[in-house]
Amino acid sequence: MAITKTWEVNTLERELADGYVNKVIYRVKGIDGSEEKARATGEVELAKPDTLVPYKDLTESTVLGWVKTKLGTDKVAAIEKSLEDEIALINTPVTETGKPW
Repeated sequence: MAITKTWEVNTLERELADGYVNKVIYRVKGIDGSEEKARATGEVELAKPDTLVPYKDLTESTVLGWVKTKLGTDKVAAIEKSLEDEIALINTPVTETGKPW
């Protein structure tokens, strides 16, 4: 079954004076079928743009676009690959703990 990677915004940090979002805390869920089996969390700091999108007009899609741009395609791919690898190990373990008695 295909593993789905779902990007979400956990929270935003913003300046009250003008609504400038300076930090985004995000998470990426690794979902196998209908079960979440792995998760990555991180944060990015954003430079203040010349033109601000009004805070009330922000969407999760817009903010995730900023996050992925800041991370870059290689880092986004690495995060998603790490989740896939983690789920593969959960589904097909290669080690085990315990005692033979």
